[in-house]
This record gives sequence, C-alpha cells and structure tokens, in this order.
Amino acid sequence: MEKDWKKQLSEVFEEFAILENCKKETLQNFDHFCEFIAEPAFESLEEEFKDYGVKTKYKRDKGKSILFQINFPRSRVDNFQYIIYLPKNSPEMKLKLRLKGRNEKRSLKKEWEEPFLGDIEASEVLNIQQDTLIQDIIDHYRNFTLESFTQQE
Repeated sequence: MEKDWKKQLSEVFEEFAILENCKKETLQNFDHFCEFIAEPAFESLEEEFKDYGVKTKYKRDKGKSILFQINFPRSRVDNFQYIIYLPKNSPEMKLKLRLKGRNEKRSLKKEWEEPFLGDIEASEVLNIQQDTLIQDIIDHYRNFTLESFTQQE
C-alpha cells in the first residue's frame, strides 16, 4: 500500500508550523523568566554587593540572554560574569549557563559553560524561585573566587 504523498507533505508543513509556534512561545517564556525572575534577583543581589564595595550590573539581550556581572572590589573592571542564555532556535526552555571570570584585573577571562541549575527541566524554569537563582550565582562566584585565590602558578 502506497502512502498518500499529498497527506505526507501536508503533515510536514503542519510539523513546521508547530515548531515555529513552540519557538515563539519559548521566546515569550524566556522574556517572562528574565523580567519576573532573573531581573528582580539581580536587583536584590546588586543591593547586597554594594555593602561590600563591589559594583555589579546586569544586562538583557532580548530573546537571547541575560547577564549578571560582578566587578573587582572598588573597581570598574569585571571579575565574574554569570550569563543565562537561550540557545538559538530552541523550541523549549532548555537554558544554558555561560560563565566568565578573571583572576586579576589585567588577566584574560576564562570562559566555560555548564547546564543551567544542574540541567533543570524546561517545564520547571518558570517556577524557579529568585532565591534559588541568587544562591546559584553566589555559589558559582564563590567557587570561582576561591579557586582564583588558591591557584598556584
């Protein structure tokens, strides 16, 4: 029995339409995540870092990524960056984490990637608590800084 190729072609275009809708919904969800979870968490962290003489900033690249940057104490030079990003053309909220840091103000940045929040399920991203995100940033910053202080040349 031969397949109806017209029906098969129709199904292909239906699948394409479903994927496009998923990608649009994922972008909307990522923007929602940035606005209601990440940015308020970053603002809270920013206030606390000020107490230690450390400037921070955050920047959002709409539909792509959101970055939280920590400078060296009493400096404008960035020390550590925590970047949450949505892979290009992603049909689901499977976020990635890119980290960058430098040991000294004049050293080159080291860059590496990890799964975001231990490879959290896409369906759980919009349920993340701000405190969970803040704790993850602090843990990564602490680990990087401790490694920098104890690194032997």
